[in-house]
Amino acid sequence: MADPMERIADALERIAPAPLQAPDFEASAAYVWHVAPDALHPVSDVSRVDLSLLVGIERARDTLLQNTLQFAQGFAANNALLWGARGMGKSSLVKAVHAAVLNKGLALKIVELQREDLPSVGRLLNILRPSPHRFLLFCDDLSFSHDDQHYKSLKAVLDGGIEGRPENVLFYATSNRRHLMPRDMIENERSSAINPSEAVEEKVSLSDRFGLWLGFHPCSQDEYLEMINGYCAAYGLTPEPEKMRAEAIEWQATRGARSGRVAWQFFIDLAGRSGVQVN
Repeated sequence: MADPMERIADALERIAPAPLQAPDFEASAAYVWHVAPDALHPVSDVSRVDLSLLVGIERARDTLLQNTLQFAQGFAANNALLWGARGMGKSSLVKAVHAAVLNKGLALKIVELQREDLPSVGRLLNILRPSPHRFLLFCDDLSFSHDDQHYKSLKAVLDGGIEGRPENVLFYATSNRRHLMPRDMIENERSSAINPSEAVEEKVSLSDRFGLWLGFHPCSQDEYLEMINGYCAAYGLTPEPEKMRAEAIEWQATRGARSGRVAWQFFIDLAGRSGVQVN
């Protein structure tokens, strides 16, 4: 029979496993954070488009690129919240900016974190903090529901508590909501709290902790068509202009929306019908 102390030690190790060792960060420029068990998985081929193909968001593009370059070069930079219309290139911009920074010869790692894994962010930061590399921590489609307490974990990324946010970590998030919380949730807090201003402040001020707010708005028809023309030029498609224009307008009408995502989906259909491979 095993020694009782050995059995106790084995049980404690199962309950509280040893801290995760940092992976070889030279293996990749992109990682995805998983929990249960904790692991940073390298991504060899990131799905993204070239920065030049993102049309109608020039101000956001230039601002985010400059902020990211500052950080990659070791200078001060702000956490960024990209908010607004669906399908207008928020997450595409983050990934394209990261690629543009790499193309300039700067070493910057991107780590994708799922919203539901925010409670584990402290453990992730403990892995990244001692590394000599610089990390762009990215959370796509960030928002919080009525009974969601994950927003408290987000403060560890934005403020860092006593230790502070690691100097080598920057946080970018995308959201359809400017304030990350449903409007009716904020109103309910105001009406039911003993001190409404304090109850709401904790939640609304979460957005204020992002130094950069970059808004994304629905595109015009001209911008929508310009996006498609840009994709055609990039992949060598030469459709008949008037026919393509009519088909593109009909496509967006059936979708009930105009956006960069709809433009890309139309282009995929057009490329497929034209026998052109899209990587």
